[in-house]
Amino acid sequence: MCLLSVYLIALTSCGIFPTGKLSYAAEGTDPLASYLQLGDTDPVLDPSIIRQGATYYAYSTDVAGFPGNGNIPIHCSQDKMNWTACGSVFPEGMPQWIQQRVPGVEGLWAPDISYFNGEYHLYYNGSRLHTQQTVIGLATNTTLDPADPAYKWVDRGLVLESKQGDDFNALDPTILIDSDQKVWLTYGSYWSGIKQRQIDAVTGMLLTSNRTRYDLATRPGIPNNPIEGASLIRHGNYYYLFVSVDYCCEQNNADNNYKQAVGRSTSPHGPFVDENGTRMLNGGGTVLLKGNSTWNAPGGGTAFLDSEKGESLIVFHAHNLDKSNTPYQWVKTLKWQNDWPAIAD
Repeated sequence: MCLLSVYLIALTSCGIFPTGKLSYAAEGTDPLASYLQLGDTDPVLDPSIIRQGATYYAYSTDVAGFPGNGNIPIHCSQDKMNWTACGSVFPEGMPQWIQQRVPGVEGLWAPDISYFNGEYHLYYNGSRLHTQQTVIGLATNTTLDPADPAYKWVDRGLVLESKQGDDFNALDPTILIDSDQKVWLTYGSYWSGIKQRQIDAVTGMLLTSNRTRYDLATRPGIPNNPIEGASLIRHGNYYYLFVSVDYCCEQNNADNNYKQAVGRSTSPHGPFVDENGTRMLNGGGTVLLKGNSTWNAPGGGTAFLDSEKGESLIVFHAHNLDKSNTPYQWVKTLKWQNDWPAIAD
């Protein structure tokens, strides 16, 4: 499969398969027309959400210029609307090994929260902006409730690393548990796009007996290959790959045009196609979220399916242009139409 993916990319680059363009989902109303979140919802970047009991927990990137860098902030809510700050994963600062691996790292990014093998798993990044000097780390906990005597985040160390000159960037980790209960780590940012490796469900590390790397999405022919922030879920008969495309973090706010897009496949390894049938390995993707005159560059999203409550959610950030471009957390419901996700009003 890895060689097949490389072959398909080569065919695309040679013009045998046409380079795809993004498509856009039909919208009844603008999903960003009104902001209903309350409480501690800014600054928040790249949130990931999960529920334990009656509480929703959201984990997010350390935001440069604000206190708590290196900690991974946590926000809590009982109703997905009213949010309070409720601590951090590393209250004493980032683990020392990260600074040794990535000299000059200032904060931890893009956490992804999941539950398997009786533990909560938080995969996170240490990186430097616009570089491949990136590590994926793992912290685990048996509970998310800080009031529980068993509450303790244990850092498990390095999962995956990329360096300058590699053909990938080990950024933006996300976990999928497939229909066979196999665990998959999906990751990637710019360079050659979105990748996937299998995880050992017992250790949470890469499965050494399966070294296959799957290529899931890329944007051939687009300068800098702007695709990242993958989130992969299974709903019904399909797997859905959500990604952030274009630019999130340029110095000039007007140059930020981040969007949230999606494709689907009957396999967790692809090929993923958008609503027009264009493969995401050819640059396809159906855009679900784009900016408006108040909220710019929505993205960094993570989809969350809650089987117990029958909920389909997507949590993401968008920048408020009326408030110095501050990033705010959003939580929206996903509705399903003809086996495609859409943002509910």
